[in-house]
Amino acid sequence: MESNSKGIKEAITSTCHEVLGHKKQHYKEWITVDTLDKIQEGRNKKAAINTSRTRAEKTKAQAEYTEVNKQVKRCIRTDKSKYVEDLATTVVNAV
Repeated sequence: MESNSKGIKEAITSTCHEVLGHKKQHYKEWITVDTLDKIQEGRNKKAAINTSRTRAEKTKAQAEYTEVNKQVKRCIRTDKSKYVEDLATTVVNAV
């Protein structure tokens, strides 16, 4: 009975993936490609923290992650301010 339900579940999920595809993450329109690269780098550093085996490796990985995380926050802040500035100039020029 249990194997039958697993087979049905696998058939349904595989069909859904074929028809619908995977859900893609939609980022804000004002985030630049460089910032997205930094975000991915931060994810990799976070994974390195979780896979580190010794305390020394973990502290080193945490230091690298905090530095990358600061850079990500800084990039997001500048991207958002540029986006808002561009919107403001567009509104001023339209009026």
